Amino acid sequence: MQAVGRLAGRDPGMIVDAGMGIAGAGLIAIATWGSPRLIGSEAIAGPSWLLLPLPLLVGAPLVLRRRAPLLTWLATWAGIALLFLLAGNSLRGVAFMFVLFTAAYSLGAHASLRHAVTGLVVATPVLALINHAGEAGLAYPSHSGSSGVVLSFLQLLAFWLAGVFVHAHRRSVSLAARSLALQHQAEHAAAVERTRIARELHDIVAHHLSVVVLQAAGARASGKPAEATLEKIENSARQALAETRRLLGVLRDPDEEAGLAPQPGIGELDALAASVRAAGLPVNLVIDGDPAALPAAVDVSVYRIVQESLTNVLKHAGPASADVTIECAGDTVTVEVTDDGTTEPGTKISAGGHGLAGMRERAAVFGGELAAGPRPGGGFTVRARLPLGGGLQPARVS
Repeated sequence: MQAVGRLAGRDPGMIVDAGMGIAGAGLIAIATWGSPRLIGSEAIAGPSWLLLPLPLLVGAPLVLRRRAPLLTWLATWAGIALLFLLAGNSLRGVAFMFVLFTAAYSLGAHASLRHAVTGLVVATPVLALINHAGEAGLAYPSHSGSSGVVLSFLQLLAFWLAGVFVHAHRRSVSLAARSLALQHQAEHAAAVERTRIARELHDIVAHHLSVVVLQAAGARASGKPAEATLEKIENSARQALAETRRLLGVLRDPDEEAGLAPQPGIGELDALAASVRAAGLPVNLVIDGDPAALPAAVDVSVYRIVQESLTNVLKHAGPASADVTIECAGDTVTVEVTDDGTTEPGTKISAGGHGLAGMRERAAVFGGELAAGPRPGGGFTVRARLPLGGGLQPARVS
């Protein structure tokens, strides 16, 4: 039914296969019941109970040459072997050449290499047996004996190799297209992550500017000296805040609610770990150093890297546990997330996140680096290093 549906939908491959099957069955039928000399074939003789289904046994399997090439090849040779054993017919003529050459090409072009070699090996003894009786030769019927076996095999091998080369070319093109698609996917993920980072930085800047505006306005309202200076600070901050919103507002999703609250940071990792544990993934969280001194942008990036890593472990690593270690030392913060799962979650780009491409982009924003890969004893490791640049600044403005 599926084949009929594809044919009705004018699938080009299915139409070609149907044409091949009809042509093969038609040529065998003409050689069996019609005038074989019209197609350059010898008459096929044998019992009527065998000749009646012969076109279906030998020619019609070509309909499946693309979807089941090994089955097509074996079915064709089974019909030929049965015909030779029961009636002693030869393989001479256009009818057999068309069927066998088409089947040989289809075996090489559409089967895996293992199946293609298997089919060739299985057919060789049958071909040798028929040719030994002087009943083969295919395109060169005058040859018999060992030379005929070799010549017949070489003819089939030529079509088989042509199919193998076509199969290899198609596979190469498919792999190149898949590689290009994955590259585009990674580039898209990096672009989306850059947009996300920009939105987070916008919220951080907007939060700080809002605090500046409120503090300057409060100081001016208190009637303390330097009122003119504070008024300038207030006006400048308001203008900067407006321009920041105008410039970066286009980076926010239309359905995303705007807000001036800071993005989550290391302080919220305990809550994140708790939610992941509730989802079934045991998490051990260790924070070494003083995260309160991290710049706000680094603080939120550390949180996002841990969040994405744990999400990937939860989705793809299977039954596992995870360890999260954050080290704030000197002018660098290091993030390491390891798991003992059975697969490699970090190599996938999930629908809700951006995988390794996004995390690498986030680390690169700060001139840092991210490495990820399978662990020797099993599981996966994500390790990121984020430089702090020109010194530590408070992550929150109070």
